[in-house]
Amino acid sequence: MDNRFATAFVIACVLSLISTIYMAASIGTDFWYEYRSPVQENSSDLNKSLWEDFISDEADEKTYNDALFRYNGTVGLWRRCITIPKNTHWYSPPERTESFDVVTKCMGFTLTEQFMEKFVDPGNHNSGIDLLRTYLWRCQFLLPFVSLGLMCFGALIGLCACICRSLYPTIATGILHLLAGLCTLGSVSCYVAGIELLHQKLELPENVSGEFGWSFCLACVSAPLQFMASALFIWAAHTNRKEYTLMKAYRVA
Repeated sequence: MDNRFATAFVIACVLSLISTIYMAASIGTDFWYEYRSPVQENSSDLNKSLWEDFISDEADEKTYNDALFRYNGTVGLWRRCITIPKNTHWYSPPERTESFDVVTKCMGFTLTEQFMEKFVDPGNHNSGIDLLRTYLWRCQFLLPFVSLGLMCFGALIGLCACICRSLYPTIATGILHLLAGLCTLGSVSCYVAGIELLHQKLELPENVSGEFGWSFCLACVSAPLQFMASALFIWAAHTNRKEYTLMKAYRVA
């Protein structure tokens, strides 16, 4: 194996490993989107009701999003979290001090919720199904797992290529990484579109802002790494095969 191709193969493997780690970390963390709002210190009946509704298994889209807006919520592919006062009371607590403690409460999305229809008017089941948001949500949930699976399958093929001491099978690895990159890019695009459409229907309250979190950024970084690894795998395998064919033809001549 030519040193050029071996170097390209090693670099592609490193890029593939980094992108896999980034993708796995992105899927497993809860910071795809973050809301920033003033901390709600007042444990009134309304706040208590919002907290209880948030952790309820029957919370609809509008219910848990209202809590996310008010309580510095973060959203991942699997869970949603809010930050609330650690010691809650049914009366208004004393004036806030530096020792004021908060705790993060998280609630996971069940498989039923992941595939549940989204409504034109969030929370109103009589408003009709919003097909666009429904399929965007499903794609943003499924595509990262497809991407991760393709990269793992490509790694197995690459391992076989090492055992066989041949670069030719890595063409398949390159194609799988290309497809994985497209899936990751599609997931990121679906997530951005879904968030924008949600905020058009549920406007953020005053003094509340939202931004994409570091989990989302990891997915964004993973996509170009997958494309670069794919290009190196395919280039190394194709060029090595071409030079081998030319050398064989030269020897025959």
